[in-house]
Amino acid sequence: MNLNPKFPLYLPGVKNGNNDNVSIIGASLSEDVTTLGYFVSGNEGLNIKIQTHYPTKSFSSFSEILEKFIQDNQLENVKRLGIAIPGPVMNGKSNPIRLGWSFDQQEFITKFGFERADMLNDLEASAYGMALLEDNDLDPIYTSGHLEKGNVAIIAPGNGLGEAGYFFDGKYLRPFASEGGHSEFSPRTNVEVEFYQFLNNIYGIVSWENVLSKTGLFNIYRFLRDVKRHPEPEWLGEKLTKGDFVEELFKAAMEEDVLICKIALDTFLEFLAREANNLALKLKATGGLLIAGEIPQSIRAYINKENFYEKYKISDKMEEMLKNIPIYLIKNNNTPLNGAALYTAYYQE
Repeated sequence: MNLNPKFPLYLPGVKNGNNDNVSIIGASLSEDVTTLGYFVSGNEGLNIKIQTHYPTKSFSSFSEILEKFIQDNQLENVKRLGIAIPGPVMNGKSNPIRLGWSFDQQEFITKFGFERADMLNDLEASAYGMALLEDNDLDPIYTSGHLEKGNVAIIAPGNGLGEAGYFFDGKYLRPFASEGGHSEFSPRTNVEVEFYQFLNNIYGIVSWENVLSKTGLFNIYRFLRDVKRHPEPEWLGEKLTKGDFVEELFKAAMEEDVLICKIALDTFLEFLAREANNLALKLKATGGLLIAGEIPQSIRAYINKENFYEKYKISDKMEEMLKNIPIYLIKNNNTPLNGAALYTAYYQE
């Protein structure tokens, strides 16, 4: 995996020979699945040797998963650890609510003997991982001839709603995390006001994550079913309850032409376009907008790119800027894992 020139990251350690041929464990955590990889650095990139998925809820701690990965693969003297965590990381510590675990990077150094351990917010790690993408991992939603260097925005709906960005310093892109997914959702139409009131009765404060996530898509669906009284076919209810909700909703919309499922996906995508607009404006993301996350990847075949772009660029006064921002959907779901490993391989203060 070599660095993609589309993402000129600030990674000064790439030119440092001491960072070549270094053994690294990268980890990407979510409440459902934890993925670990064994990497070796070299030639200004990374080579992944082993990758394993673990059911997160079957373990009592990340250390337990890490120990199993090391033992199962008979790894010895691994030098570095990079972890992508679904929550904020401050001063080398994190307590992600979704996992219910506590993390302290110094404890991993002490317990496992790493020379270095790094923890990043998962979307910040994903931003680093974008530098290892192939061009065919980028599905263009909109590109224009009016390309401009600048900040880049990243939005990623999945179990939660991740938002992050790259600051362009005039030469390099520097990833940073945010917790923008927890900012408050605001309705625009009368029906959306009803939807807001529906969510307000459940959550009190209604965040964008309550709308743009797996739970958010379910919230949209049950609002349409329970409040707006769109009929749900009898066979569908059981599938949605017992199967993967996003996958079953997508299949019902695409293969069975079920109206409530199509409206739910259309509503979700309109909200995604709107929050992508918000993020692009707040970051002045003239360099691009990247849409990542499990949900957009899962429903990619349903997305009408032209409709999405038209919804996205609606603005009171900033359409001229918004309409020229290139938009890409990321097809690779290993960016947090790869990014955590890349950061610990090559990032230096």
